[in-house]
Amino acid sequence: MRKVMWIVALAVLAWCGWWWVASAGLRSGVQTWFDARQADGWQAELRDVESGGFPFGLQAGLRDIALADPQAGLAIETQALDITAPAWWPGDVAVTLDDGPILIASPLGRSTLTMADGVMALNLHPGTALELEALGWTAGPWQFSDPEGVQMQADDLTLTMEQVEGAQYGLVATAGTFTPGTATRRGLRLPDNFPRAFDSLQLRADVTFDQPWDRRALDQRRPQPRVVDLHLVEAIWGDMKFNLSADLTVDAQGVPTGTVAIQAENWREMLDMSETAGLLPTQLRGQAEGVLQALAGASGNENTLDVELSVRDGAIRLGFIPLAPAPRLILR
Repeated sequence: MRKVMWIVALAVLAWCGWWWVASAGLRSGVQTWFDARQADGWQAELRDVESGGFPFGLQAGLRDIALADPQAGLAIETQALDITAPAWWPGDVAVTLDDGPILIASPLGRSTLTMADGVMALNLHPGTALELEALGWTAGPWQFSDPEGVQMQADDLTLTMEQVEGAQYGLVATAGTFTPGTATRRGLRLPDNFPRAFDSLQLRADVTFDQPWDRRALDQRRPQPRVVDLHLVEAIWGDMKFNLSADLTVDAQGVPTGTVAIQAENWREMLDMSETAGLLPTQLRGQAEGVLQALAGASGNENTLDVELSVRDGAIRLGFIPLAPAPRLILR
């Protein structure tokens, strides 16, 4: 019996020692990351890191955080951020966001993001490469606002990136009851009787990169997309319905080749909104409407687009007719 008690006591001491080392490593890792960002020319301020989680978890509570990347012109401020991980494998990390306002500054202006139960989860494979297994962001009700008012809000949010095999990852993005805010509706000049919320807003895709996402994505270069299988981009708002799918290969210069299928009902209302919002210059409205009207006529219904476009030689084409330059798919 005494021998068993000694074994248990030694196991407890060993576990306590491991927890202390792992907890100190997490705390040190956070501080090292902030120091590295400062060395890169960022503003990276942190008032305190609080440790916790004993005995089975690791926790680092970050307080009064300010980050700013001068090259991207992006800055974020939040009062709290909690990082937790199981003590037996710190590579499965959950980051709980502050329920209070998160301040965001960008070249587009200052904004505020507020969300309930916002959690970012990161799962890494064991090993020195720290290869990404899954990355997710989920939240309850959230809203995004700026000095003009609420721009958008939704009942929930799901963003996931999950490894399928090797460098192939499945991407999913959904927002339940996505609702443009009063400021957005005012900017789009929507009538009061126009539906307030989207019936559906989602994206599903599989993307194969030139290498898996791992620690090199931070230390060296971002993995670049080489095959994009876009199963669905869907947006349904009132009488407007938009669906897009694509099957593309991407070369080393980011130039895509493949096909894009588009379905759009009541596309003229979409043009009206794009023009009102400033996304479509007024001088190009007639040209864009003429092209889309020709495409709709080819599908047999002038109010509905249902076409398959080809992407090759750096251009988006309908048959042999070039419609627009193809975007380059490069992750900076």
